[in-house]
Amino acid sequence: MFLWALPGDPASIICPPETCTGRDALAERWNLNDGPLHYFTTWMQGVFHGDLGNSWRVATGVPVDSMVLDSVPNTVELLMFAMVPVLIGTVLAALDAVNEKADPFLQILGLVPALVLALVAAAWKTLTYGEMAPGLVGIALGALVLGFSDGALSGAIIGTRSLFSAERQQRYVGVGILRGERVIENTLPNVLPALAGQFRARVIQLLSAAVVVEVILRINGLGDLLWRSALLQDFGLVLPVATCFALLSSVLLVMQAVVETLVALHVRRSPRGVIPGGA
Repeated sequence: MFLWALPGDPASIICPPETCTGRDALAERWNLNDGPLHYFTTWMQGVFHGDLGNSWRVATGVPVDSMVLDSVPNTVELLMFAMVPVLIGTVLAALDAVNEKADPFLQILGLVPALVLALVAAAWKTLTYGEMAPGLVGIALGALVLGFSDGALSGAIIGTRSLFSAERQQRYVGVGILRGERVIENTLPNVLPALAGQFRARVIQLLSAAVVVEVILRINGLGDLLWRSALLQDFGLVLPVATCFALLSSVLLVMQAVVETLVALHVRRSPRGVIPGGA
């Protein structure tokens, strides 16, 4: 709908009137002649048959699915490596292994935006390797930028510690300790749903920042592809790439719901050695 709300018509984006003719035939060929609903439903039909359509301007006529498939592995690697410091910080905070005195430093570190760190990383990569830097170097630098900027690491540590700290104040935790149980065994099931929600939010945050990091560090990923297609108004490419981002967000939401359901089932079970309804 946004595409159709722009001045002119979608076919004129692909075929500007001053440079080419035959826009009507082109609009019919690309399903742009019957409004946004017709275009989207036709595109969705193609998606269910494994056809994401073709690029309009980034690589005119090239199938989008091949461009997306080439970009997905780099973005996945970038996110996986970026999650390493975040997960380490989460585990250390859950085990109460990070002293609260480090919070001011972590908060200051979290104030640095991904844009600034990405520019510094790009300058270092260029000075060190020139234009022939290996692809893994860019991914490693991008992962470090994502993992430490915009409060990713500091938020994981401080947020996780606050969850466990509040849960440790509950009476049942003290009773469990008196029975010889470990604190983590009592608190983890109750904070796990909140941790799953924080994890989903952090992955989406990293995915959003990955667009900036991939563009600056020249990583051929989904974020860079989305940026280039948006600049060139290649909506035939913007739509499938944006759909990939939306699908990932949906998958994370489903995973969070599964974790919450499993935790609820676990908590509802009777404790070991207790007979329901017994005296």
